[in-house]
Amino acid sequence: MFTVTGAFDDGATYTVQVTGEAGRPVAGSRRAAALVELHQGEPIALSPTGPRRPVDGADAATVLAVLREYTDVIEEGAGAPRRASPTRT
Repeated sequence: MFTVTGAFDDGATYTVQVTGEAGRPVAGSRRAAALVELHQGEPIALSPTGPRRPVDGADAATVLAVLREYTDVIEEGAGAPRRASPTRT
């Protein structure tokens, strides 16, 4: 479990706990929870160059990827999956 703080496009802010539980992937913001639920099962990139996986509430990396993709993530707490850096050639 780790904390994510961010903002939606309209400026509303949120702080959630990413739980890693399929039935309740995030706790602390109904709006963030609805966003994750909306994208459940859709493929999402885990990093700018990285693999795509279906969004799964029990998969903290895909839940975080949804928050990164659709909101402005300001801070990720300890334990958050790291995003891979683009490879330079």
